Amino acid sequence: MLIILPPSETKRPAPRMGSPLDLDRLAFPALNPMRERVVAALIETSTRPDALERLRVRPGLIKDVVQNTALRRTPTQPAWQLYSGPLYQGLDPDSLSKAAVARAKRWVLVASALWGALRPTDLIPTHRLDVCSHLVGMDRLQPLWRTVLPAQLATAAGPHGVVLDLRSTGYRAIGLPAGMADRTVLVRVLPRPGERTVGDVIAKRVRGQVARHLLESGADPMNPDELVDALADQWPARLDPPASGKSWVIRLRPSD
Repeated sequence: MLIILPPSETKRPAPRMGSPLDLDRLAFPALNPMRERVVAALIETSTRPDALERLRVRPGLIKDVVQNTALRRTPTQPAWQLYSGPLYQGLDPDSLSKAAVARAKRWVLVASALWGALRPTDLIPTHRLDVCSHLVGMDRLQPLWRTVLPAQLATAAGPHGVVLDLRSTGYRAIGLPAGMADRTVLVRVLPRPGERTVGDVIAKRVRGQVARHLLESGADPMNPDELVDALADQWPARLDPPASGKSWVIRLRPSD
């Protein structure tokens, strides 16, 4: 199976020591020409007077924009340890078993506005880049990545098994696995009984827990029905079939 994660807006600080960015050490080397373009444009944009507006960053995060200018020199760390938002709190990669980590290296992919696609252990520096940013000398990032990313995602998914896409709508817009809508499953988190809505933080954390559950259990579903069965022992869940050309959807409620 393939589990596609989004990046995280919140990130851990850069380590005091570590190797700098080396694009040639990242997974999916076919993406390197596009990565190089986006990295160079982000660095240039971050030096501009209008950087906050272009990067959609509020003034209180100006240090993050300054950090972008040192992108090639900043010590790196594994992607899933750099990202620290609610989804990655639910995933809690530091406490995964050795078997789960081994599965993650094969099954998990992070789709990013800066890197395109990463494996969770790829070494990257801290940075700030919203998927809707307007970088100097470039068109919008979403259609740009769609020219190269769908084929890479399809290759990573392989010919069999489920694609579990845990990204938000904005990050799904940078590319879907080409020709795999009938194998792709989204997760929608429902409110608990008696509640009208579910908070974004809770929904993201639950999606991280879903990824963790699959990695720890070792379940390797070959179709959406097997996937919902693998999750139903942990959450009340139902599977909705896709509309024409759309993906399957699993709707589940958070555990108490």
